[in-house]
Amino acid sequence: MNNSITLVHLSDLHLGGGYYVRDWGERVIEKVNALNPELLIITGDLVTEGHVHEYEEVLSYLKQFQVPNRLVVPGNHDARNEGYMIFEEIFGTRYPFYESEKLLILGVDSSQPDIDDGHIGRSNYPLITSRLGDKSRLKILCMHHHLVPIPGTGRERHIPTDAGDVLKLVVDLDIRLVLSGHKHLPWVWHIENTWLITGGTATSRRLKGRTYPSFNIINITDREFQLQQVNVGTGEQYTRLSAPL
Repeated sequence: MNNSITLVHLSDLHLGGGYYVRDWGERVIEKVNALNPELLIITGDLVTEGHVHEYEEVLSYLKQFQVPNRLVVPGNHDARNEGYMIFEEIFGTRYPFYESEKLLILGVDSSQPDIDDGHIGRSNYPLITSRLGDKSRLKILCMHHHLVPIPGTGRERHIPTDAGDVLKLVVDLDIRLVLSGHKHLPWVWHIENTWLITGGTATSRRLKGRTYPSFNIINITDREFQLQQVNVGTGEQYTRLSAPL
């Protein structure tokens, strides 16, 4: 990777609900298009209740992004009211995969219909292993639910029920980045060689305390990656961390 590769990580848009802020949504589109990323990753909760009209709004919204590639996984809100079926109709799969000369990126569905708990499932471990088994490329796993509890978000109830097994698989496969959302609060954990990056909500007023709407920019080179966070409310952008790969 002689040149830097830019990925944008959005989460928890919640279009169609009363907490969605249209002005923030427009700012996100403008900022992302200006960045011209290689890939746009959205880690779930695009909608609020899983209804058809909400998904129609999402389609209209996503068409405004001028990005060459997109990887989207469902969240618990997307799976409500049989919304997971509409998700598949629109996006084709709940387990999207992106690969390039230097990158392998897999999305998995951690949601279950009409409950908020997360679950990956042993039946999906072979998929993760087969897709992300190549040791010569940088590997990234994307899901909605966070694998490790997030401070400041109250009683923990929603990490995947098999989070321990998934974490072991992540470490064994040397997956360097795990991207997630769900809690509406950005956070980063570092376990072994893996960075677990949780995105905040980009466009919803359902915020924790005095936190702000945000999304992540990930710049990747041969030797390191840089995580930047964008404050959607003010437009400010700052570096969260830089680390070797």
